[in-house]
Amino acid sequence: MANDDDCRWKNGLAERKRRMKRQLILEDGTRFVGEAFGSERQTVGEVVFNTGMTGYQEILTDPSYCGQIVTMTYPLIGNYGVNRDDFESIEPHVFGFIVKEACLSPSNWRSELTIDEYLRMKNIPGLAGVDTRKLTRIIRQYGTLKGMICDMDVSVTEAVAYLKETELARDQVKRVSTKSPYVSPGRGHRIVLIDFGMKHGILRELNKRHCDVIVLPYNATAEEVLQWHPDGVMLSNGPGDPKDVPEAIDMIQHILGHVPLFGICLGHQLFALACGANTEKMKFGHRGSNHPVKHLQTGKVAITSQNHGYTVTEQSLRHTRLEVTHIALNDGTIEGLRHRDVPAFTVQYHPEASPGPEDANGLFDDFIAMIEQFKKERGVVHA
Repeated sequence: MANDDDCRWKNGLAERKRRMKRQLILEDGTRFVGEAFGSERQTVGEVVFNTGMTGYQEILTDPSYCGQIVTMTYPLIGNYGVNRDDFESIEPHVFGFIVKEACLSPSNWRSELTIDEYLRMKNIPGLAGVDTRKLTRIIRQYGTLKGMICDMDVSVTEAVAYLKETELARDQVKRVSTKSPYVSPGRGHRIVLIDFGMKHGILRELNKRHCDVIVLPYNATAEEVLQWHPDGVMLSNGPGDPKDVPEAIDMIQHILGHVPLFGICLGHQLFALACGANTEKMKFGHRGSNHPVKHLQTGKVAITSQNHGYTVTEQSLRHTRLEVTHIALNDGTIEGLRHRDVPAFTVQYHPEASPGPEDANGLFDDFIAMIEQFKKERGVVHA
C-alpha cells in the first residue's frame, strides 16, 4: 500500500497535468502566460518583486503586501510547504502570487499544506511557469506597474483599458489593522504597539523580553495611547503610502517627548512625517531578505529583511531635529533615524527577522534600554 508521501506526490503530479492556463497582463500591455494554482478568481494589484530565497509563507502573510501581486525572483517556491508556525498574520493580504515554479510535493517534516492548497483555502490566485526574470527586469526598468491575473479569454486591450481606469486602493492600513484593542500580557515594561499592519514577529520579540503589550488600532489618538501609561510606544510596519494615514501623524506629534518611541518600516516613515520631513515613492522599492544596511555610528553592516515602496527624502531632513543613523548600501537611501532631543528612533527595515536574518534583532534591546534610561532620568523605578 502506498504511503501518504507517495499519494501526495501522485496527486501533485495529476494536479500539475490538469492545471489550466491563465495570464498576467501589465498596464503597459506586457503579457505573461502561465499555469494557474491557488484560487481561480481574477485579481488586480500593484506588481512587485521579492528577492528572498526562502520565507514565502511569511511574505504571503505580511500585511505590508496588502494590495500587491508579489513576484518571487527565486525560481522554486513551495518546496518546504506551509506550516502552522511561520505565519506573520492570521489572514494573508496579498492580492496575487507569481512564481517560476510552484512545488506541489513539498518535503519538510513541518509541512501541513502545499502552497497551492493554502492559496486555494485563502482565495488568492497564483500563477506559475512565468519568466520571473523578465518580469523583474521590467519592474526594475519602468517601476512598479498595475497588473491583472485573469483567464485566457480576457484580451490585452480589454485588460489594459480596465487597469488604466482602475485606481489602486489607498486604505490598506485600515484594512489590515486590528479593529479593537487587545492585550498580550507580560510582567515587564508596558508597551503600546500601534498596529498599522503589524507582523506577529514584532509582538513575539516584545513578548520574548517579557513586555506587557497593548495593541491599538492605527487610528488611536494620542489621548488613547497615553491613557494606558505606557513605558514605550512602538509603531509597526504596514502597507501603502504613509501620507494616507494622517491621523497617525497627528498622534505621533502629540506623544513625542512624553514616552520613548521605536518605529519600524511604515512606522519609520510616519515618524519622519510627524517630525517635519517628507517621504516619496521609490521606483520599485526594497523587498527581500538580503539588503545590506550600514550603521553610521559604528560602521557595522547588517543584512536585513525589507519590504517597502516609500522612503524618507534626505533633503527634507535639513530643517528637522532628525539625524540619519542607517543607510542602505545598495542605493544610499535612508534606513534609520533618531530624534536629537527626545527618546525616539526608527528603522526602515525589519529587525524582527521573519523572513530573513537576525542581524538587527538587537534593536529591540536598544528600545528596552532607552525605556530604562528614560525612566531612570525621571526617577521612576520599574517593579
